[in-house]
Amino acid sequence: MTRYAAFFSSINVGGNRLTMAELRDALDREGFDDVETVVASGNILFSHEERPSVGLAEKLAYVMSDRFGFDSFAAVRNLAEVETAIVDNPFRETGQDELVHTMFLQSQPGEDQFGKLVADYAGRGPEKLALGDRALYIDYAAGVGTSKLTSAFVERRLGCRGTARNMRSLQRILDKMD
Repeated sequence: MTRYAAFFSSINVGGNRLTMAELRDALDREGFDDVETVVASGNILFSHEERPSVGLAEKLAYVMSDRFGFDSFAAVRNLAEVETAIVDNPFRETGQDELVHTMFLQSQPGEDQFGKLVADYAGRGPEKLALGDRALYIDYAAGVGTSKLTSAFVERRLGCRGTARNMRSLQRILDKMD
């Protein structure tokens, strides 16, 4: 069995309300083992027979739709991939842990899509961006809550869904996985 982290988007926002206990129960019933929530809503650790993370993400999306009736995206990463999401973030050394994020992406955008994101956002705010492996690294230097760099803005330009976590949360998740 391999240990995975699932980072959900669209949970407990916009009417998509459920408790983490409900989510844990649903995943237990669908063959996910050792299910636990971490840090805040939308972070789930589980064990599963090793398989590609894309397949697990699709299975989780099905559970969300079938059991709870709403569309949600879950980025699934194994321990090494979560560690990479921290270590490869070029802003982690210079930015504040709560302001430096890794946005886990549904697929790998091309350089042209990343270039469009950077060009379209130029002059709108102080955020710094870098592209990773199915990840977008962001330093929300002036704060996340006031930033104009929203998930919807990013997703439209990159052509895929994503969900972000800050360095502090990711480190806590990694510590629990290890």
